[in-house]
Amino acid sequence: MARNNGIDRCLARNVNLTASKIANAQRHNEREKESYTNPDIVPERLPYNVHYKSPTGSYSEMFEQMKADGIISTRSLKDDAKIYGELIFDVNSAYFYNHGGYEFAKQFYADAYKAAVEIVGGEQYILSAVMHADERNKAMSETLGEDVFHYHLHVVYIPVVEKQILWSKRCKDKSLIGTVKETVMQVSSSKKWISKPSLDENGNPMLSAKGKAILRKSYGNVSNDAHIIRSDPVGEHNHFLSSRAGKNFQFRRIFLKTGLAKKQKVTEVFYNAKDPTAEIHTHDIKLKKRLREYAAKFPELCQQTDDDEQGGLRFEIDKRRISIRLTVPYSEDRRRAASNLAKKTGIHTKV
Repeated sequence: MARNNGIDRCLARNVNLTASKIANAQRHNEREKESYTNPDIVPERLPYNVHYKSPTGSYSEMFEQMKADGIISTRSLKDDAKIYGELIFDVNSAYFYNHGGYEFAKQFYADAYKAAVEIVGGEQYILSAVMHADERNKAMSETLGEDVFHYHLHVVYIPVVEKQILWSKRCKDKSLIGTVKETVMQVSSSKKWISKPSLDENGNPMLSAKGKAILRKSYGNVSNDAHIIRSDPVGEHNHFLSSRAGKNFQFRRIFLKTGLAKKQKVTEVFYNAKDPTAEIHTHDIKLKKRLREYAAKFPELCQQTDDDEQGGLRFEIDKRRISIRLTVPYSEDRRRAASNLAKKTGIHTKV
């Protein structure tokens, strides 16, 4: 049995995407790329991937069809609006390894998909839902001496909110002005994931020093307000249980406690001449922090795609954002000149 800390948690994270970024998400999710920069993807296992909802065309084609059919409304949207969303459900690999592997993961994510339908607001707004079973957990596989796979679920959807369209002052029937003309499902990421007040352990709003409500970032609402995994101690089926405000999702990182040596805590950058993105896999604490902050600020350019449960994180990033800086060492003459200048100016730090 693979070890963990006895607590299994599901991380549900949300990514909002623009029309210009959705094609790359489709190529990754539907495995349409000719090659992958992630060396842990095993092409021979592609048939093991499971669709809980298969796309009927490209994601953009399905969006346009829903728009034409009046299922969604895009009125007043900016050209660069984030009109797609992607929910990624991820659980520590040891959990599935200890409970039956592939078959257990399939049933688990079937339940997770039902949770996604509830979060999104209806299956009609989901474009694709696929469990990936072809990505190898490198660290765990090396530790156990056998292939262990990282099962996770991608759910691509259209974020919508109900919007009432009112009769305007131009209406000839003045009695209708201000009343509801029609109700549409408006595409809107910002309104779908509107920030909510953070709550304390008693369910009361948390306030800042100035007495203002502390808002929880919208993407955190997925896990905090949506669903939590509950593990049955006798080994029966685990369940996704609905939970609402006041019931907090516990974010605790799960590690297979093997104690990686320093030389195993690598940083790897993978890219090729064709694809527009690069993969970064790193254990470096400072780099992980920088990449997380960058992904939070620019989600259209950088996304966290994996956690290897050994302290390593994997990111997919626009490769134009990466540069390699090679510094030229000081010559003895330059070092001596800098040292003399430092002495004259009262700076005694060694160069």
